[in-house]
Amino acid sequence: MHVSVDQGRCCGAGQCVLLAPEVFDQREEDGVVVLLEPSPAAALHETVREAAAVCPAAAITAD
Repeated sequence: MHVSVDQGRCCGAGQCVLLAPEVFDQREEDGVVVLLEPSPAAALHETVREAAAVCPAAAITAD
């Protein structure tokens, strides 16, 4: 799996960080998503897909 984020689309809701803190974080100054792990372990794939699905700004791509 490869994960990418579009920081320009991110609205800072933080759902991704709550679901997969091993993969996502947020910038302190504005809450925009930061990708920590672009190739997460197989055990995290389902959680990362869920994070992408619940992102209100559709800023996460996981393929």
